[in-house]
Formats: sequence, C-alpha cells, structure tokens
Amino acid sequence: MKNEPKKSSAIPIVIIVGVLIVVVVGIYAFSRSSAPLKGNTNTITAVNTTKTPQTPINAPPGAQPPNMLGSPNALVTVEEFADFQCPSCGAAHPAMREIQQIYGSKIKFIFRNFPLAIPAHDKAYDAAVAAEAAGMQDRTKFWAMQDLLYTNQATWSPNPNFRQLWLEYAGKIGLDVAKFQIDMAGSTAKTRVDEDLKRGRGLSVNSTPTIFVNGRSVPFPDVNVTSLRQIIDAELQLAASSTEKSANTANTGNTASTSK
Repeated sequence: MKNEPKKSSAIPIVIIVGVLIVVVVGIYAFSRSSAPLKGNTNTITAVNTTKTPQTPINAPPGAQPPNMLGSPNALVTVEEFADFQCPSCGAAHPAMREIQQIYGSKIKFIFRNFPLAIPAHDKAYDAAVAAEAAGMQDRTKFWAMQDLLYTNQATWSPNPNFRQLWLEYAGKIGLDVAKFQIDMAGSTAKTRVDEDLKRGRGLSVNSTPTIFVNGRSVPFPDVNVTSLRQIIDAELQLAASSTEKSANTANTGNTASTSK
C-alpha cells in the first residue's frame, strides 16, 4: 500500500514535463520563423540613400548684398559659413580659394560670417566686422582682408594687439585706414555680420566651416578640393540636363502649336 502514492504522484510530474517540452518546442519554432534569414538582411535593414535635405526656403536671407564671387546667374551656388578664428576654417581656406579659381563664373560663391560665441574664438566677431568694414570701401577689399585674416590667423589670433595688426592689413591692401577704423566702430558692418549669423542659425549651422552646395550641406570630411569638385560637377551636370530638358519641352510645345 505504501507504493501506491508514489505511482499517483509520478503521473502529474510526467504531465508537467510533457507540457514543458511542448512549450519549449513551440517557442523554438516561433523564434525560428520570426528571425531574419541569413544572407538576406538587406530586406530587414533599410539603407538611407537619400540626399541631405535642402536648406529651408524661409531661412533669413543674410547680409545683402552678400559677399559673392562668380556669377549671380550661375546654376550652382556654393555658400560657406565660416569663422575667422576657427583653425578648421583657416585650413579649409586654400581649398575654397582653389574652388573659386577653378569654377569662376560657373558657380555663385557666397561667404557668410558665422563667428562662434566661444571663449577660444574671442576675436572672431570683431574679425568678421573688420572684413565687412574693409568691404564697405570696396567689395573686392572684403576678399583681400578675408585672405589676410586667414593666412595670418596664427599671428593675430593670440596677439593682444590684434587690432593694430588689422590696421596694418588695412593699409597693406590699400584701404583708407582712418575710415576703416570708423567703419569698424559703426553699426553697418556689425549689422551685416549679425544678418549672416541669423541666416546661419536659421539653417541650423552649429559648427564651422559649414558649406552648402545648392542648398545641401556638405559633410565636413568632404570639405576638400577633390570631393567638392565631384559634388559641384554633379550639380552642374544635373542643372545642364534640366535646362536641356526644359528647352526640348518648350521646342516640342512650339512645334505642336505651329502644326495646328
């Protein structure tokens, strides 16, 4: 009689073990059916192949007229936001000059002042004002001062007498130095810098240099002559194709009208 309880207690254990086996098998089967197939993960992971979004059309216009080189009617616009005390901007300056020389009137190149409000760039805003003050005497002098500020960045940036150096630069490029000083202290040059800053902020610029080609931001690693040429050439080709397509459409429409 003592063996009978053991037989009866063994039955539930067998049932429980059986249920557990069914559950485990079910979970395994479900996990196998829901897992992605090996070698076919491209259907699971999406690859972002879209271009960088274009700049918002309602962004502030920036200083007007802008500091521009090239042709105002060019189909490709290169817009640079930069800081005169930024080492990366200084390093990129030769590349940007080369791009300007390569393409000339094929592009519209615009320089925007975007001095960063950080301790390491304590003279950046005043340097932008200095470049704008130079441009107030002659628009070409803006570019001359811009070049001097970048090529001599390592000299004036740590110098407590930086303003005196800027006066020397002004004389070197043929400016009326007394007028240059007055314009630096005035509101017009500062307003131009402020307007560029508003545009940059409207475009979510938060570092320098930031470059847009036809409204699309260029990744910083591509801020070099080789990569920029590839981007600009692609935009020029696209613009030429669009122009040709529009011309063909217009000609087809004219032919159809004449035949009637």
